[in-house]
Amino acid sequence: CISVHVGQAGCQMGNACWELYCLEHGLQPDGTMPADAASGNDDSFSTFFSETGTGKHVPRAVFVDLEPSVVDELRNGTYRKLFHPEQMISGKEDAANNYARGHYTVGKEIVDLV
Repeated sequence: CISVHVGQAGCQMGNACWELYCLEHGLQPDGTMPADAASGNDDSFSTFFSETGTGKHVPRAVFVDLEPSVVDELRNGTYRKLFHPEQMISGKEDAANNYARGHYTVGKEIVDLV
């Protein structure tokens, strides 16, 4: 299962969802499992998270926005250590509520990164 969060609303809702997933599964904001919670056999969170070699759990998610400010909120927020930097993709300018600009020019440049 991979979650793709696109645009301002998608990134903000995604951030809220991953915060909730961490709370529900007992993960810290940096993706680690507390020692007292690690003893359980519940691995249901492996659907949403990948475990690294160091025991950190990283969300199976990608955040994409043409305008950098919303993704920067994730990069600097409480859960900044939860996400891998390659999962957060942002452009330098938005489409200014113009579909053609987002589809044919600014958005076309960023789609290859996704």
